[in-house]
Amino acid sequence: MADFTSNFWNWFIIIGVVGGIVAMFWLNIWQSERRRSAEEKAKPMGHVWDENLQELNNPLPRWWLNLFYLTLVFSIVYLILYPGLGTFAGALGWTQVGQYDREIAAAKKQFDPLYEKYLKEDLKTLATNKEAIKTGERLFVNYCTTCHGSDARGAKGFPNLRDSDWLYGGEPETIKASIMNGRQGVMPAWGAALGSEGVFQVSEYVLSLSGRRVNEEAALAGKEKFKQLCVACHGADGRGNHQLGAPNLTDDIWLYGGSQKSVMETIEKGRSGRMPAHNEFLGEAKSHLLAAYVYSLSRSFDPERERR
Repeated sequence: MADFTSNFWNWFIIIGVVGGIVAMFWLNIWQSERRRSAEEKAKPMGHVWDENLQELNNPLPRWWLNLFYLTLVFSIVYLILYPGLGTFAGALGWTQVGQYDREIAAAKKQFDPLYEKYLKEDLKTLATNKEAIKTGERLFVNYCTTCHGSDARGAKGFPNLRDSDWLYGGEPETIKASIMNGRQGVMPAWGAALGSEGVFQVSEYVLSLSGRRVNEEAALAGKEKFKQLCVACHGADGRGNHQLGAPNLTDDIWLYGGSQKSVMETIEKGRSGRMPAHNEFLGEAKSHLLAAYVYSLSRSFDPERERR
């Protein structure tokens, strides 16, 4: 039971709950005592429907009142055993956190051996194990689809895991490290340093790296600015850097969109992407299986099918 900021609320709940139960007992007793004698006739209450259908002051049936008593007794027993009266924890000491921990412990005992058996297997070999991949797919659906989509093709700002383009490298151990430890990618904003014209020029040069048709004069000016500001992360040839998570700018694959507007927005305002660490949440065995599944997706990548 959470602590209250004031003891007033503790007693506010106790008095309200106990007072309500006492009031319900009194109401039941009062209704039980209102039984008339056999000679006394029922009196109309003044409510009439369909011309002659009247409401009479008949007492509640005894069985109905006894059901009310049973519910009140149940509520008292419940409040003795479980939390419900302010900060009183209940005789059983039950908490939702404790129940959650017990359920998690039971689930781990039952299911962890299913994942542990794959942990010692090489990731490249595991990626060809159909049974393991089916299990890895279920893990992916439960934990990864919010960002990467149910088909693993990602969305704006979330990488496509089915292609052969990797920010931090596509080796299975690297993928596992990304899942377990997370990633933090930052693209600094260059709008203030470049100005609007400079942003346009650099965007023209960046687009030219992937074979797009651009303004040659603007791209040439943008190349000089690229050398000054961008090569530290993306390299002189624009092919990126897996150590920094800097994307390859020559492959026409874009994390935030490849339109000129999107590229200019990225250069001007910067980007910040975060892949959360899953080690503490999933553990190594599940992360190992997930890495094998993600690796298998890129192994089956067909560029021609993707273009269609």
